[in-house]
Amino acid sequence: MSSSMLPLEGIRVLDIATFLAGPFCSTILGEFGAEVIKVEQPKVGDPLRKFGTMHECGDSLVWLSEARNKKAITLNIRDPQGAAILKKLVAEADIVVENFRTGTLESWGVGYEDLKAVNPKIIMLRVTGYGQTGPKARDPGFARIAHAFSGLTYLAGEPDGKPLMPGSTTLGDYLSGTYGALGVLMALRVVEKTGEGQYVDIGIYEPVFRYLDEIAPAYDRSGFVRTRMGADTVNVVPHSHYPTRDDHWIAIACTSDKMFRRLAVSMGQPALADDQRYATTAARVERREEVNNLVADWTATMDRDELLAHLQIGEVPSGSIQSIADIFADPQFAARENIVRVGDHRSEPIAIPATMPLLSKTPGRIEHLGPALGEHNQEIYEDLLGMDAAVIDALLERNVI
Repeated sequence: MSSSMLPLEGIRVLDIATFLAGPFCSTILGEFGAEVIKVEQPKVGDPLRKFGTMHECGDSLVWLSEARNKKAITLNIRDPQGAAILKKLVAEADIVVENFRTGTLESWGVGYEDLKAVNPKIIMLRVTGYGQTGPKARDPGFARIAHAFSGLTYLAGEPDGKPLMPGSTTLGDYLSGTYGALGVLMALRVVEKTGEGQYVDIGIYEPVFRYLDEIAPAYDRSGFVRTRMGADTVNVVPHSHYPTRDDHWIAIACTSDKMFRRLAVSMGQPALADDQRYATTAARVERREEVNNLVADWTATMDRDELLAHLQIGEVPSGSIQSIADIFADPQFAARENIVRVGDHRSEPIAIPATMPLLSKTPGRIEHLGPALGEHNQEIYEDLLGMDAAVIDALLERNVI
């Protein structure tokens, strides 16, 4: 691990969110030096602790990975006394991350305006299903619903099949957390200049929709409704997935006529690039199935590794469609150290995704895996807020912490 200063050292984050969308923002911030205090319901904890494959320590693997670097405390912010303690923490913090349904925090007396009164510089990330405004503002939201509502699910699947889940059920959560980190970092710059905090408002469907390239302007200009195309891409061909002789699949991306010419040469059929049926992108799109079949018939004559090596020589953009087993064996992942093994007092070293992006001088780092429920209560309540042991014991007895 790097011993260099981290870019967010000195920033304190209160993560009062649950599950994944909001907490992933604080995970990113914590990887780059922010002190993240994870606030959880006493005795119950974040539902993410019990989601997915369980570890011997009693928490899930996804908790150990995604709650990395965080300090865990318990606090019932629904309780008036707990809400008062939260405000004391806010007075010592820079950022609050939450993803309760719109209006929930306000009903407990700890909404943005309540916290701003305590700390005018506070930045609050608010991640909900549909954002703080609009007719659906108070509706519950999950990433699967966001994928559907944003238009992404409509595009996933075969043309004559039902809409499918686009890869990961939590994609929208991760995208929202990433945009949340971007938002609070921009808000921090404003605090530096003006001394005034603000809130960052994200509906989970919004970053998913933002990633759908030209779908909005294309519909606005011509009424074109993109539909499911299986592995294909709307504007270019061949740009799809193709079989190999040894029962693997590869991806090929020919985004221009120049790339198609390289592919035709690699296929040993350079004349295809001059054939008016295939020479231009528009012509190939008109003959999509025919072109895809030509490429698939060729890729099926070679084993995957031989095929990819051949395409690499021809400078054709291509790659293996990898399972997680392939990824663990892949030399590129190894060279970039995209997977790291981290252990701590609760777990033997386990493989988890590394921090990103890579900063050349101040890279992020992982100090420890997700903590036990309430593991840092004493450190935060005694050392940060100055509570004495008797007060803490009384709060424990009342289930406030």
